[in-house]
Amino acid sequence: QVQLVESGGGLVQAGGSLRLSCAASGRTFSTYIMAWFRQSPGKVWEFVAGIQGSGANTRYADSVKGRFTVYRDNAKNLVYLQMNALKPEDTAVYCCAARRSSILRTDTNFYDSWGQGTQVTVSS
Repeated sequence: QVQLVESGGGLVQAGGSLRLSCAASGRTFSTYIMAWFRQSPGKVWEFVAGIQGSGANTRYADSVKGRFTVYRDNAKNLVYLQMNALKPEDTAVYCCAARRSSILRTDTNFYDSWGQGTQVTVSS
């Protein structure tokens, strides 16, 4: 497992942008699948985006395709979520998650390391 710390959340108007960062501990970051999930009040955790260790393969929820981009910097043990054209329905707590694997999955149970989350609020 790795320790994960998110940053970059905040309040933004609809149509605006935010970039979330997730810093990971350890020396084998490039062997971890990294993913972003979010949870809105009263809802379950929802997969947002994921990226394989090399960064070559990514996956997105249909609700964010074309607006969000996930990428990583393995030299710095960082993964990012660039969020553009934000909508009020993107309001949620966003968490990064990790698992040492080569398989990119979207289910929460797959991931064994989680950050504490960062709040994103999009006003209309």
